[in-house]
Amino acid sequence: MNRHIAIPSLSALRSFEAAARHQSFTLAAAELNVTQGAISRQVKDLEYVIGTPLFRRVGRNVRLTNAGFSLATDLTSDLNGLTDTIARAISAGRDDTIIRLAVLPTFGNRWLVPRLGEFQAEHPKIKLSIATRDRPFDLMKERFDLAIHFGQDNWPDARLTRLCNETLVAVATPEFRDRHDVQTVPDLINAPLLNLETRPTAWDDWFASHGLVGTRTVSKIQFDQFSMVITSAIQSLGAALLPTYLIEKEIKEGSLIQLWDASLKTDNNYYIVSSLGDQNASIKIFTDWLIKAVHGNDTSRN
Repeated sequence: MNRHIAIPSLSALRSFEAAARHQSFTLAAAELNVTQGAISRQVKDLEYVIGTPLFRRVGRNVRLTNAGFSLATDLTSDLNGLTDTIARAISAGRDDTIIRLAVLPTFGNRWLVPRLGEFQAEHPKIKLSIATRDRPFDLMKERFDLAIHFGQDNWPDARLTRLCNETLVAVATPEFRDRHDVQTVPDLINAPLLNLETRPTAWDDWFASHGLVGTRTVSKIQFDQFSMVITSAIQSLGAALLPTYLIEKEIKEGSLIQLWDASLKTDNNYYIVSSLGDQNASIKIFTDWLIKAVHGNDTSRN
């Protein structure tokens, strides 16, 4: 860290960030509840500290200069991170705690959210801030305490705690089964199949586990999210290979049925990701609750 660089005032940075985001001093003033002149003065003060213009006039409007664009690119994230840091410091001085959690979209929507009431009832003083992420990222830079990761044990600069493996089962609607006369495993080979792009060989592996080695299936529709695969299966667009924990409600209601008892374990796992530094007690409480919730509800995923 270069301690000789002058740090502009927070009000100047906030004024510039709002003006850059809106490309307008007027809209920035309205957002921050100050005058347009105040925004202009704050921007001028910032330009003085940085030593270069951040905006240029285009008629009655303003546009970012190259220096302004470079500063604005990172500043919004920096200010949001500062807000989170202050919020976490405030919560650390109180009896309650905020945990920032990044989850996979379908995992969060279909498995985690329906169970959060149980956690809140057990730990009312722990607050959760949840966002979706589908790829590894820098926990410290983005100010997350925990993340749920699917894949290999390959998240850099982080501690990974294995949560469970992935077990896929073949499912379809009763209507789909009857329409395509699916009675045996080979009957599925020529039927419409739904696939997830991150599991490109799942159907081939599933057929191989049933002794149909060398079978090459052609998925009719491919998706990038399990949620869309589930919706498509419910609409009878095809049979799908899905983790049972994502379709508990549909299986229970009968809108989807498991075609055979056999399942397929993939080579990947779900992990709880945390930073390498010391963890507070609330993070450990939530981590332990996640593990108990997964293993307590379905030991076949251990």
